[in-house]
Formats: sequence, C-alpha cells, structure tokens
Amino acid sequence: MPKPPKPSPTTPRRRGRPTASTGPGRDNDARVHLLDVALRLFAEQGIAATPLSLIARKAKVTPALLHYYFGSKDKLVDAIVDERLQPLSAALGQRLAGDDRDLRGAVEDFVSTMLELLSANPWFPQLWLREVLNEGGLLRKRLIERVAPLVAHRVREVVQQAQHHGQINPDIDPRLLMVSLIGLTVFPLAAQPIWRAIYPCDDITTEVLRRHVLALVLRGLELPDAH
Repeated sequence: MPKPPKPSPTTPRRRGRPTASTGPGRDNDARVHLLDVALRLFAEQGIAATPLSLIARKAKVTPALLHYYFGSKDKLVDAIVDERLQPLSAALGQRLAGDDRDLRGAVEDFVSTMLELLSANPWFPQLWLREVLNEGGLLRKRLIERVAPLVAHRVREVVQQAQHHGQINPDIDPRLLMVSLIGLTVFPLAAQPIWRAIYPCDDITTEVLRRHVLALVLRGLELPDAH
C-alpha cells in the first residue's frame, strides 16, 4: 500500500509589507488607490470623522497595509497635501509663470486650468469647504503654509504689474483677485447639488461655467471708461 504524500511545510510569513487580498494591486497602485479612497471619504464626511479603519475597509485592504504606506492619519493628510494638493497648485503657478504675463491672459489660463483641475478632481470643492474654510479644518494650516502662497503671490504680482501700466481697473485690489477667482470656480462646483435642484440646468457644462466666470471677471477688470 503506497504511503500518503508528506504534507509540504508551511512557508513562514515573511516580515515586511503586508499584502492586500483584494484591491488595485501593490506598491504605487495601492498607494494611489488608498489616497483616492481617503480623499473621497474626507470630502464626504471630514477628516476628523473618518477613521483609518474605514478607509482600509472601503479600499478593501487590511489596516496593516494602510499603516505600512502612511503610518498615521496625520501622515496620510500630509501625503494628500504633498501628492495631490501641491501638484494642483504647481500646475496653476506654471500657467501664471513669466514676468511679462498679461493679466487677461493669466486670468483666462487660471480660470480654465482651475475648472479643468476641479472637474478632474471632484473631491476638491467639498474638501475645500470642509477642511479649509471651516474653522478647525485640518487642511487650513497646511494650505496656508505649503500650497496657497505660490499662486496667491503670483496673482497679486500680475495684477500689480497691470495696474502699474494702467491696463486694468485701479479699484481692483491685487490681494483679493485670487480670493474672487477661487470663489467663482470652487464654490459653484461645491454648490452644484443646490443650484441644479432649483432650476433646469442640464446644459450648464464646465465650458459654460468657464465662459460665465470669464465674462464676470474680465469685464470687471476693464478700466472705468472702457466700452
């Protein structure tokens, strides 16, 4: 009678990164997926109200994998700033680069780029309202210190240059144009569920919104005696 085969020895578990049984893959793909899930949940319910265990569950990975990539919620938030928000700011800053940049062209580029970025990253408007505008928002300090200055100072400089050359309305405050541009681009998208429920507006696309914002801003930049 033949002897039954010996069972193969159990392979000891190796130390290192835990693997996910399901999910988008490993390494960079897993990291990107975790950031995507975290951003969506942070935008929906806030950073403080979103435990890491929920992010892991929604991402269909183990908590150990999430901990491996980010370590803590604070480091996860830092990663979102470094890998998602700063690239958006850099993209805007690049469109405003150049010492001889004319204001109208810079504003058109800013609005167009901002709306493109917002459309490609639908989590941003709600995250902005929850974690930047709200007192105690966990992104406010990081935004002020690490993201916003590059673009804000550049917009101010372009406005000051245009006013120095008598090209735009002198009543425009160079420090507030950035605030106005953010309000005219971020807020309409954050408030979409409200204004789309008030009246029929299926025809309002990102391009329609872009033309609307530029009409408001560019006419306001005209000199008082311009026709």
